Amino acid sequence: MNKIKVLVVDDSAFMRKVISDIINSYPDMEVIEKARDGNDALQKIETFSPDVVTMDVEMPKLDGLSALKNIMDTNPVPVIMLSSLTQNGAEQTVKALQFGAVDFIPKPSGSISLDIEKVKDDIISKIRIAAGAKRKLQNLNINHDLNSIVKIKPPTKKIDYKKQLKKLIVMGTSTGGPKALHEVLPKIPVNIDAAILIVQHMPPGFTKSLADRLDILSQIKVKEAEHGEKVIPGCAYITPGNYHLNVESIYNQIKKDLIINLNQNNPIKGHRPSVDEMLLSVTKHFWSDIICVIMTGMGSDGSKNLHLIKQKGGKVIAEHQSTCIVYGMPKAAIQTGNVDSIVPLEDITKEIISMI
Repeated sequence: MNKIKVLVVDDSAFMRKVISDIINSYPDMEVIEKARDGNDALQKIETFSPDVVTMDVEMPKLDGLSALKNIMDTNPVPVIMLSSLTQNGAEQTVKALQFGAVDFIPKPSGSISLDIEKVKDDIISKIRIAAGAKRKLQNLNINHDLNSIVKIKPPTKKIDYKKQLKKLIVMGTSTGGPKALHEVLPKIPVNIDAAILIVQHMPPGFTKSLADRLDILSQIKVKEAEHGEKVIPGCAYITPGNYHLNVESIYNQIKKDLIINLNQNNPIKGHRPSVDEMLLSVTKHFWSDIICVIMTGMGSDGSKNLHLIKQKGGKVIAEHQSTCIVYGMPKAAIQTGNVDSIVPLEDITKEIISMI
């Protein structure tokens, strides 16, 4: 059996040792080398050709984000970022995911986490997933240049809170999802006649940074969803980590309103938020057209309730295998027979607009 070769990058000698010991305790993987900063990592990637790199976000000299951009531009290899749970750590992690990191792991207690063993299972499972994405990552045309991303938006994002909600787009994604959302949402026009609800599998503390980042880059308003708020056309709402997103409809004499209802009911198949939970709720309570988009991610979340979208007369788009970092969720969706269109990531926004 060929072992997964891992390069561990961290400026703390303690963290390098602890993470290496965790990895080396599993028979299907091994740490082939360690690096103390980004410059050291770049040299050792060239020399040792690892299958996966685990890399601290915050390091001296060449930090994790700068090193990641260099790696993706010159020698693409799956990178898993290790991040502190600070606001700055979350913001840097979201940028890293945009620039091509496969996934990230929050350090339980800061940059030097004596309790890193708490996320041991997360480290191992994400290394295995990342290793499977190596060939895919090298074949993808990943855009790392912020200046080339669509940024054309009006001076202020004027939201018409009185506008009737008639169309709804629901998106579900997991591993590789932040990068996919950075490709899709900035292309959506400001005058889109629909609201967007998004489930991205992500732990608490990171979804707000993701929403804030996407809001800067997008023409539409992007925000972290809040309990009790009204769903407005021209807005995208990202479900907070560790919450399910449900909706309820409220009727008045003039129009119907859709209200977001966040809850911490039991995880569904290990997920909170759950795409399936969101789909179940919107098909129960939304009164008009629904478009569902399933993008890159491990597992099958979202596939169980796609038939409810079809029963409501809605349409379903799945990301094509060729652009998925992990072809799990789209594959499961396609296998249900409920998908109307299968398109590569760069064409998903165009497909949404054509369906609307």
